[in-house]
Amino acid sequence: MKNTDGLLSKKAKKSFCSTSMPFWNIALSTYYILILIIAVPGNVLALWAFFHQKITSPTKVFLSGLAVADISYVLILPLRIVYHLMACRWPFELVLCRITGFLFHLNMYCSIYLMSFISLDRFLAVVVPLKSKSIRKPLYAKVSMCILWGIVIVSMCPTLFPKNNQAIKSSICTAIYLEKSSITAFYSTIVAFGIPLTSVILSYMLILLKLRALKQQSDRQVKDKVRKTIFFIMTHFLVAFVPYHVSRVIYIKSHITGPITAAREESLAQANQITSALACMNAALDPVMYFFLNRANQITSQRLYMKSDHQSSVSHQRQTQYSA
Repeated sequence: MKNTDGLLSKKAKKSFCSTSMPFWNIALSTYYILILIIAVPGNVLALWAFFHQKITSPTKVFLSGLAVADISYVLILPLRIVYHLMACRWPFELVLCRITGFLFHLNMYCSIYLMSFISLDRFLAVVVPLKSKSIRKPLYAKVSMCILWGIVIVSMCPTLFPKNNQAIKSSICTAIYLEKSSITAFYSTIVAFGIPLTSVILSYMLILLKLRALKQQSDRQVKDKVRKTIFFIMTHFLVAFVPYHVSRVIYIKSHITGPITAAREESLAQANQITSALACMNAALDPVMYFFLNRANQITSQRLYMKSDHQSSVSHQRQTQYSA
């Protein structure tokens, strides 16, 4: 019943849309409208700000990439809104169904990995500011971001060019929420999310340990700023991305291990829609992160770099005096 072209036949429609009651569809449509209202002006304003200021750090490069990814996705949110207002009936062309699913995953995984890049950049700037100065260049950040976009686009291409190209009339678009269930999809989902999640957690744990080692009272303001930054990013990450991937793993595992009941199928579909909606919140939260991190990271890096530079100078002077 399920086709690799992202459409589900009318025969399968009942089981898939059994959770799509009128209230359910209205609630999701309203939610996506709110995300659209917040995300579009926020990300457009952020891009305008990035293009009218000098990019002096890798973090600003990654933040501008986040804004581009978010805009590319929120512009197709109206398709999701119409989809739910029409009770899970897809009134558009097949290609728009595929593009909707493609842009969702493209935005999500680019956002996830760019946030992990930001955490690594913060780790280098705070923990080893002097040693990392030579590699923390905007040019290198742009190259790494281009490579990331290329990898994610290639990885998501099967959603645009599936093997089965048969169009089915009177169908619904499953590319918005559901993916092909297979052993490969199960492990690739775990790996694709596990790598950036581990990177983010380790980076911020090491940053907190570094801040704990700074005993000076004058660094209290810097510590507070960094802690608030870490708290915001981790909350953002946990709310927007962790539930979706936990739900995806459970969904795929349930389908590859054997037949499931109709009630189980309904609960899995509902959880998938809820967590996918939470992932969309990323586009609305990112603009807050842009303006919250930009100034805070700049002040933090300057102060910690000056402190490390001072400590290095003192150490060098002591070695010179000892040699003399």
